[in-house]
Amino acid sequence: MYGAIEAGGTKFVCAIGSDDLEVVEKVSFPTTTPDETLMKTFDFFDRFDLKAIGVGSFGPIDLNPKSSTYGYIKNTPKLAWENFNLLGEIRKRYNVPAGWTTDVNSAALGEANKGAGCGLNNVLYLTVGTGIGGGAIVKGEILEGFSHPEMGHIQVRRHPLDHFAGLCPYHGDCLEGMASGPTIEARLRKKGDEIGQDNEVWDFLADYLAQAVFNYSMTLRPEIVILGGGVMKSPVLLSKIKKRLPEFIASYVEIPQVDHYLVHPKLGDDAGIVGGFVLAEKVLEEKRR
Repeated sequence: MYGAIEAGGTKFVCAIGSDDLEVVEKVSFPTTTPDETLMKTFDFFDRFDLKAIGVGSFGPIDLNPKSSTYGYIKNTPKLAWENFNLLGEIRKRYNVPAGWTTDVNSAALGEANKGAGCGLNNVLYLTVGTGIGGGAIVKGEILEGFSHPEMGHIQVRRHPLDHFAGLCPYHGDCLEGMASGPTIEARLRKKGDEIGQDNEVWDFLADYLAQAVFNYSMTLRPEIVILGGGVMKSPVLLSKIKKRLPEFIASYVEIPQVDHYLVHPKLGDDAGIVGGFVLAEKVLEEKRR
């Protein structure tokens, strides 16, 4: 059995997967303190004979295996988790190979291997929810450099009718500061599922997200862009992004037909968990070499 953890800032999802990377059993619970959250995590996994485990975590996290803080959650606003050695605690409990990446990288890995990007070499996954993050899979491998990408914090041009200051505590009106879920409530005092689909805020968000996809399209040239997260469950947002993206590209380069290029996750809310299984399978294979 493979184990997977989607360690989100709001909730932890733990799951057991088969050799075919299918979900066998899954549980979720709120992310509280490390002690309480890990107690529930261990209570779940202790019932199974694990071969390997894959962990996708909220961040920022340390992904450098040569670093003294590899496996740590770093400067998170969730202060109880700041500089917490999450991977180390999991390895201490289970003496099996353990993979480690961001939650959005894990979702990208899941969609690239078992979801909408299956069979493609270059897959981009973007999640739009409480925050905005992105992960890229290039030739089957997670794209990383000095650390993991922070695709939610790119700069975007302000929509001419949008006078919202932005919510990002670091950059103000970056992509996350202008188009994440909390920006809807900050603008309108209502959540996204409480407002009409004809509200102009969806035009604002579509504009910023289309700009972001334009930027990623120019730099990474993905074969598909998968847009997930709670905000993307709006019935109109994806279609609005599809309309705006060609306007930004302006026929400068070719992209796949937009209805096939911009899609929802095929795995739905299980993308990160399936990515965790893929990650677990990879680290097990590496261990056996």
